[in-house]
Amino acid sequence: MNLNRDFLLCGYAQTIANIKTDIPINRQNKPYFCGVKKSVSIIGGGPAALLLAALLDCKKFTVTIYEKNKTLGRKFLVAGKGGFNLTHSEPIAELIARYTPSHFLEKALLDFDNHDFRNWIDTIGIPTYIGSSKRVYPESGIKPITVLNAILAVLDKQGVSIQYEHTWTGWTTNNNLIFNTDTEVKADYTIFALGGGSWKVTGSDGTWLDLFKTQGIAVIPFQSSNCAYRVHWPEDFIMEHEGSPLKNISISCLNKTQKGEAVITRFGLEGNAIYALSPQIREQLESQEKATIFLDLKPALSYDDLHQKIKKSTLKKTSEKLQKEVKLSLAQIGLLKKYLSKETYLNPELLAQNIKKLRIEITGSALLNDAISTTGGVQLNAVDKNFQLKMMKNNYCIGEMLDWDAPTGGYLLQACFSMGMHLARHLNSIP
Repeated sequence: MNLNRDFLLCGYAQTIANIKTDIPINRQNKPYFCGVKKSVSIIGGGPAALLLAALLDCKKFTVTIYEKNKTLGRKFLVAGKGGFNLTHSEPIAELIARYTPSHFLEKALLDFDNHDFRNWIDTIGIPTYIGSSKRVYPESGIKPITVLNAILAVLDKQGVSIQYEHTWTGWTTNNNLIFNTDTEVKADYTIFALGGGSWKVTGSDGTWLDLFKTQGIAVIPFQSSNCAYRVHWPEDFIMEHEGSPLKNISISCLNKTQKGEAVITRFGLEGNAIYALSPQIREQLESQEKATIFLDLKPALSYDDLHQKIKKSTLKKTSEKLQKEVKLSLAQIGLLKKYLSKETYLNPELLAQNIKKLRIEITGSALLNDAISTTGGVQLNAVDKNFQLKMMKNNYCIGEMLDWDAPTGGYLLQACFSMGMHLARHLNSIP
């Protein structure tokens, strides 16, 4: 994709290239243009909404964002507290495969992939770099609020109007928008970017679900994703190892394996190695009310190499062999002791098998508000290829409010950015 060419088709780049400096500006910094513009109402001020607003053609549209909070991008800022990875650098085919279902977002991701996003955000003054984890971060010293302000500066140049403390409360009988301020809005195009059901403190509380359901739009209840999963640890084990990390492991569930880290908590397990298995764990929890995962505590070693290390060690105690020869942590050794019988633990062959495939049972997931993200929301078959609601012409849904899933590591944000760009291009192309 040629960004210099394609970005001239819509939004910010077109604005910069075509707006003359002598065009009068009103007090809201909105350029005056001849002709009748179409109105676009965007409900919600998260990442998908921000990219959409930044890239809509301001010569064709009058754009207003209605935000329930006093500021925009609150979930965007909260996401940055744990390490602000904006996207992931892996090849596009691998990146697409991270999404569930992958086909739903494929077109949007291909049209505006991780490289395109990095190029775009660089044009607004936010250079990025690829970290050792292959995640993409703003360059050192650039804070999340700096990134948000750079995007808001684009919205200002685009003449986007922002109405704060406007909570959308439904539709009138003729499908106009109603807000808590008793404001009624009729728009040529309405875009809902209402978020999922996690992190209520950011305004993403999922209360809109009932409004859509009442309107007859097909929705699915929210479920936790990228969250902690419940494991009933033996009390003496958790007393000793609560908070201990399990580094450089891999976890398998059904047909998927994920390398990474996990943390032992009183509730169970959390961390990137288990977050990525959320779809598989949910599938089992829904059908069986429990899920089975398998921990490979030493993925760098094959079973044969592991077996030989244990068998040929001159150390007498099995725990010493595991700690000094195999380099397992005390928490990993503690897991083996609690989950294996004494006979299995002292048998080199059986011990090696369990180091490579330790069975753990999961009995539940964290609450919605404690999850990093959620699945559920608007059913995917309720929207067309451009995210337009099939039963409501000129009404669109983007972002986490749609029923798709992705692991942490930049994938969630990238999908929102790509959806915003995809819809901007679609609307910009309408005659």
